[in-house]
Amino acid sequence: MNLLELSQTIRRVRQAQKMTLEVLAKRSGFSKGFISQVENFRTTPSLKALEKIAGALGVGIGDLFTGNNAGEEFSFSRLDEGEELERDDSDLHGIRYLALAYRQPGRKMDPFILEYTEAEPRKLMFHDSEEFFAVLEGSLDYFIYNDLRPRRMVPGDTVYLKANIPHRAALAPGCSRAKALVVYSEPAGLPAD
Repeated sequence: MNLLELSQTIRRVRQAQKMTLEVLAKRSGFSKGFISQVENFRTTPSLKALEKIAGALGVGIGDLFTGNNAGEEFSFSRLDEGEELERDDSDLHGIRYLALAYRQPGRKMDPFILEYTEAEPRKLMFHDSEEFFAVLEGSLDYFIYNDLRPRRMVPGDTVYLKANIPHRAALAPGCSRAKALVVYSEPAGLPAD
C-alpha cells in the first residue's frame, strides 16, 4: 500500500463531497487530528480504520486503493516537474511540497522537493516512515529531538532518520530561500487504530 496515494485519495474523495475534516472525523468515529494525520501521510491507518473512513465517505474500501496498483517497472521525470501537494499548514510554514514520483503507483519510496521561504517556524514533527533529507540550495537549521542545538546544513549535507524521530528544518538566519530533497520510505507497519 502506498501511503501517499492512499492519503491523497481520501482527501480527494472528502473534498469532492465538500466534506470538512470535522464531518469526516465525526462520521468515522475518529478525531479530527487522526484524520488530518492520515490525509497528510503522517500515519498509516489500519484496515479497520480504513473501513470506517471509507464508510464515512460513502465508498467501498477498495475505492480508496484505486490507482494504488503495481504500475510500470520504471518511470522518468524531472526535479522541476513535481506535483504540488497540500500538506499540513504548508503555506503558514513557508514550505512547498513537490511530489516527484507521483506517476509511479505502488512505489516503496516517496521523493519530494521541499522549497522553504521565510515564514512562521513549524513545531517538531514525526512520522512512521524513515526519511532521507538532502539540502540542494540555501542553508537550513535541522533540529532533532528538540529545538536546543540545530545542525546547520548547506548544499550537499544529508541526514537519514529512522521512523518516529521528532525533527524539523527551518531557514538558517540570513537565508531567505532554500531547497531540499526528501525521500520517505514506506511505513514500517500498520499501527492499531
